[in-house]
Amino acid sequence: MQKVKGIKILLVDDEPSILEFLEMGLVNEGFEVQTAQDGMTAVTLAKQFEPHIAVLDVMMPGMDGFEVCRMLKKGSNIAVIMLTAKDDVDDRVKGLNLGADDYMAKPFSFEELLARIQARIRNQFPNLMGEVAIGPFRVDDRRREIVYMDQVLELSPTEYELLKFMILNQGLVLSKTMILDKVWGYDFVGDENIVEVYIRSLRDKLNDKEHHLIRTLRGAGYRMDLS
Repeated sequence: MQKVKGIKILLVDDEPSILEFLEMGLVNEGFEVQTAQDGMTAVTLAKQFEPHIAVLDVMMPGMDGFEVCRMLKKGSNIAVIMLTAKDDVDDRVKGLNLGADDYMAKPFSFEELLARIQARIRNQFPNLMGEVAIGPFRVDDRRREIVYMDQVLELSPTEYELLKFMILNQGLVLSKTMILDKVWGYDFVGDENIVEVYIRSLRDKLNDKEHHLIRTLRGAGYRMDLS
């Protein structure tokens, strides 16, 4: 896992023990971290600190995480990862509709949170990382070039965006709907099976005949596996 300097993270949770644990781990990974135990403090602190990413608990007294998310997202490119004590679909939908970029249910592992933070950096702040090397891939967004096993891949614009999205979110399950939203855009109205067509093309270009790189998870979507 790359250590990234210069990335600011705001942690918001009303449980001091959680804040202390996460702050210690993220500082050790090279991040600049500030913490808040309530929503109002978080909003005020964000104006001064200008974080790239907020890790935000939903259930807090006073101003809850949903309202904090709405206020943080107003006129800002901040990435928001929301935490909840329950894996509630309605909560996830509400948070995502307010602009949250990711969602995790407690309890969670620090390694999973770190992976999701790295994914948000690669997706929303790639300029802070320059060329990104992940497993056998190198992604250079400035040159719109992906190198695999030291060979530059010949990709169409859509293939490039799809493969980049899968590499930057490697290890995560990506549904067809999510892929269509992120690669083709929210206004796409075609057949979702187009994703299968492009996945097949990428597998051919990666010589992934056994589907070891791009795995199909029946009923769930796809996962880029670089383990």
